[in-house]
Amino acid sequence: MIEPLQQMLEVGIEKLGLKISAPQVSQLLFYLEILHKWNNAYNLTSVRDRDQMVVTHILDSLSIAPLIEGKSLLDAGTGAGLPGIPLAILYPDRHFTLLDSNGKKIRFIFQVKNQLSLKNLTEVQCRLEDYKPKVLFDAITSRALSSLSDMAQKTKHLLKKEGKFYAMKGCLPRQELSMLSKHYKVIGSHKLLVPGIKSDRHLIEIEFYN
Repeated sequence: MIEPLQQMLEVGIEKLGLKISAPQVSQLLFYLEILHKWNNAYNLTSVRDRDQMVVTHILDSLSIAPLIEGKSLLDAGTGAGLPGIPLAILYPDRHFTLLDSNGKKIRFIFQVKNQLSLKNLTEVQCRLEDYKPKVLFDAITSRALSSLSDMAQKTKHLLKKEGKFYAMKGCLPRQELSMLSKHYKVIGSHKLLVPGIKSDRHLIEIEFYN
């Protein structure tokens, strides 16, 4: 018998149009359990209910999967590993670097990485503007950070030429878009349809020109 949580996750993934294996579903559910356990002690996220975590964290993170490109991706301000961990589970052939300045969140990500054997994931504790990787990234994702112009300024030293910045937002941030400098080109504004979320969700796709 399929557990309700697993059924909710599998139905949501199907609605997103994603193909995922049974072992990957198990990894996502295990991540959810670790997050729920750690959250009681370390307050990693304001969402406490497991069912709500499936929607707000897992399905919301996976909703951008068909839209992101690149083999090496940085998840900036990853928090509890969102969207980085669900995406790393879905795309084992891509490498994800999860960056956050909060030590307890990075320790949590390290624990998840080891328990799930995510060999395509690297965790980094650092401020975004201070991070100096050896190799620049194809793309950067951001789920809950500051304005587009502020993020673009803080991440421009981390992207390859014509690298892309993917910002997850609620309502379409028209004012933020208008404040971007001429070095950035808005490639797309994608409305995200996340199963279980009625409020607006958007993915803003921006290309950076050196």
